Amino acid sequence: MEEKVIIQEKVVLPKPRKSPVLAFLLSFFFPFGVGPFYNGELVKALIYLVVFAGLVTMQQHGDAQPFAGILIGAFYIFQIIDSVNVANKINRRAALGGEVEEEETTISTEAVTAGSIFWGVLLIVLGGILLLGNIEVISYKTIWDFWPLVVIVIGAKLIFDYLSKKD
Repeated sequence: MEEKVIIQEKVVLPKPRKSPVLAFLLSFFFPFGVGPFYNGELVKALIYLVVFAGLVTMQQHGDAQPFAGILIGAFYIFQIIDSVNVANKINRRAALGGEVEEEETTISTEAVTAGSIFWGVLLIVLGGILLLGNIEVISYKTIWDFWPLVVIVIGAKLIFDYLSKKD
């Protein structure tokens, strides 16, 4: 009688490359790009540094409040969440042997060609208005008085998109 020898191989996943907890702590205590720097995203870290410095500078203008305070709070929370998500994504990629996840590789042609210039135009207009406020052509108080117009424009765009898709 023949004996069969079964050798079991133990699959050892590679050690995660980045710690989401460390990414969280670095982003929590140093919200000026240290989290993306830890994750190896040097350009994003530089952009976060510039954005954070700009938002802190806006705090000095009394007319920019409470809008500037809300922006810096939102950016602070966003950069923490982003750093943790990127660390998790790096770990998933390492666990798959360096393969890119399916969600990253699958881009439908509809998503690429169905773009709208609305958001780009809206951001340019808002940036221009805020820039005019910085160089004191328009006062921040005036800008703050008309902020509901942004909500109205976005709502009108959503209705327009819905009606155009319905046809």
